[in-house]
Amino acid sequence: MLPLSVLDLSPVTTGGSGPESLRNSIDLGKLADRLGYTRYWVAEHHNLPSIASSAPDIMIGQIAAVTSHIRVGSGGVMLPNHAPLQVAERFKTLEGLFPGRIDLGLGRAPGTDQITSIALRRRQETREEDDFLERFQELILFEQRRFPDNHPFSKVRAMPQDVPLPPLFLLGSSDYSAQLSAQIGVGFAFAHHFAHYDAVEPMTAYRKLFQPGALPKPHAIRAVAVVCADTDEEAEYLAGTVDLNFVRRSRGEYLPLASPQEAKAYDYTPADRERIRHNRARLFVGSPATVRARLTPLVEATQADELMLTTMVYDHGARKHSYELMAKEYGLKPA
Repeated sequence: MLPLSVLDLSPVTTGGSGPESLRNSIDLGKLADRLGYTRYWVAEHHNLPSIASSAPDIMIGQIAAVTSHIRVGSGGVMLPNHAPLQVAERFKTLEGLFPGRIDLGLGRAPGTDQITSIALRRRQETREEDDFLERFQELILFEQRRFPDNHPFSKVRAMPQDVPLPPLFLLGSSDYSAQLSAQIGVGFAFAHHFAHYDAVEPMTAYRKLFQPGALPKPHAIRAVAVVCADTDEEAEYLAGTVDLNFVRRSRGEYLPLASPQEAKAYDYTPADRERIRHNRARLFVGSPATVRARLTPLVEATQADELMLTTMVYDHGARKHSYELMAKEYGLKPA
């Protein structure tokens, strides 16, 4: 049985609100726990009207508190936005409260536009170059207490110091994070749902190059965008929301998710329809059997150990039903 997990961005819809979206995430987390999903990861994005998920550590605590079995984690914490010590302390706190159920997924990107990223880092040192690796190394040194004796951080302890960091996963949409994950022996999650890079090369390279570390063997997750409904026709109708959102974002229009009715009535240009056609290559739409038939070759080609599903549709009930259908199709065992 292939494990299934959830990636949640707390979508905000036209006529909805941020608080409603966050409460929907807690509701979906409880459902995923009952259905037998392996993980529930929440994302970090900023300054996007269609996404309410900006503080994953807070949401992780809320969702873990109302679930019993599912692992809850970040997909991911965007490390450029945070001081490594702060990340260590927050996730040690979560691990202390919910031992054995927390994941720490880390990303290289800021999860937002350039100006917002500067605002997020204004009280930290801001550099032009990518400093993810330096920040990541600092996080590990805090955890392992391996700063040299003459280093100013050698006496600093990430509290609570008697709690380990949760299992680490590096997120990526190219080969950089895949190779780094393999070198240090942690999990790797490939973001197929927005990647322009083919997943086969990084995911197979991760497995080939893997050196045992925190994990004794590789664990690769493939995150995919899915819209599943009882019929192909109904799923296509629901996916209109995704299509319109993609078209608008390609124009720099960041708006709450539109309803399927609004998407159906939208006056798309030929260029818009070409963008939709191109994006549909990384979107899996249809009945459970249709979606699985499309996913199976990709799972086999990348040797994915786990599929992580993200569903960004307008209606919360339809979103829940999509996860219910996928759980049944893959034979998940209810908790």
